Amino acid sequence: MSMALSLLFPLLFLSLPLSQTQTPPKGFLIDCGAHSKAQFDDRAWLPDSAFISSGQPRNLTTPGLSPTLRTLRSFPRQVKKHCYKIPVYRGARYLVRSTYFYGGVNGADHPSPPVFDQILDGTLWTVVNTTEGYANGDSTFYEGVFLAQGKIMSFCIASNTYTDSDPFISALELLILGDSLYNTTDFTAFALALFARHSFGYSGPPIRYPDDGFDRIWEPFGLSNSTKASTENVSLSGFWNLPPAKIFETHIGSNQLESLELRWPTASLQSSKYYIALYFADDTAGSRTFNISVNGITYYHNLNVIPSGVVVFANQWPLSGPTTVTLTPAPSSSSGPLINAGEVFGVLPLGGRTTTGDVIALEKVKESLQNPPLDWNGDPCMPRQYSWTGITCSEGPRIRVVTLNLTSMDLSGSLSPFVANMTALANIWLGNNSLSGQIPDLSSLKNLETLFLQNNNLTGQIPANLIGKPGLIVRTSGNNFLSPPAP
Repeated sequence: MSMALSLLFPLLFLSLPLSQTQTPPKGFLIDCGAHSKAQFDDRAWLPDSAFISSGQPRNLTTPGLSPTLRTLRSFPRQVKKHCYKIPVYRGARYLVRSTYFYGGVNGADHPSPPVFDQILDGTLWTVVNTTEGYANGDSTFYEGVFLAQGKIMSFCIASNTYTDSDPFISALELLILGDSLYNTTDFTAFALALFARHSFGYSGPPIRYPDDGFDRIWEPFGLSNSTKASTENVSLSGFWNLPPAKIFETHIGSNQLESLELRWPTASLQSSKYYIALYFADDTAGSRTFNISVNGITYYHNLNVIPSGVVVFANQWPLSGPTTVTLTPAPSSSSGPLINAGEVFGVLPLGGRTTTGDVIALEKVKESLQNPPLDWNGDPCMPRQYSWTGITCSEGPRIRVVTLNLTSMDLSGSLSPFVANMTALANIWLGNNSLSGQIPDLSSLKNLETLFLQNNNLTGQIPANLIGKPGLIVRTSGNNFLSPPAP
């Protein structure tokens, strides 16, 4: 993607007090497919059965797996969406991480992992493709930052057109982040989807809890010009994102007055906007000042790296394809450039959510039905391609349910009176089922145009407000035991 200066967003530069914590991050660690609670690395992992009602637990026999990878939950691909429901604190910012290790669970006919989608609330987060990682014997994780907009957060596995065998998941984590982390993003409109997070010059195991108080994963990124950093006495008071001190123990760079060119991230980026944060700290004698450019566009001018540390970041920086970060010494600098760590997130526009009242009403309708559609999980309307079977929703910013069509779905049970709380309903089509009980009071449905209840086992009187209502078409004949309203 070509870029022009007029498209660039302003860079921000913060220095806020830091308060590191060594207590485990709060939230849920869910070991998918496990049958009991377990302790790994002094942290409690829960079985997933309390959070989801579909899918099958499976065990893997691959030797040498970490405990959370030894089990998984597998989902029938014929059902388009399966959702975990996790209680959260409304208004809190969560790190959500999903982990996948296939282990050949779908049998010899499917040696490669399936490709499928993952959804957070009503937002299509990303396509899950673990083929390359599995071929190398590795697990694959996806990480994002999302705002809890209600008291329940839904995480869904969904079959897309590429899905050729049953989707699965190995582990799911939801961890509360501090209020200062990534706080320049408007999380009511966007989420952050991690693309890369690296500790430069480091070649050990990934850095995470307890070094990172929020259990973010900082992967190693070592090159020939990696060196031990002179940051033994560095103060971390300049970092509002609360990075771990360990990322400042190494860097890429040198004392030579020459440019440093870094191809990072190593993978090509899809054309989109990205949140980029770069971390620097140094306490060597002299000055270390340089300019930063990304793909030839100035990112920050005359950055002075100081012992207390600095971070420079952009909220929505347009990128596409290969990315090169260049650090060029300023004329006043006595030492060459260096860099300690970096993060890149895709800025993900939220997909919207069904109006809460309609969601609650549909859950009550689901409870009153026997054999409801298997995909009635997660958000009813969003993403659009994964809306619930039989549900049609309105367009626009306020998403309402406008049609309930469960004709010939082999349903029994009753029609919940909560259906009347979906006040945008224009059509209710429930014909050719085995529903029993009475027709509830639907007088609140001012937009109702069609009510098709024929060929059920309904009893009682037809509500008077349904008779003769202008513009309303009502069908109740066939197998029902309904009587007209009393005069």
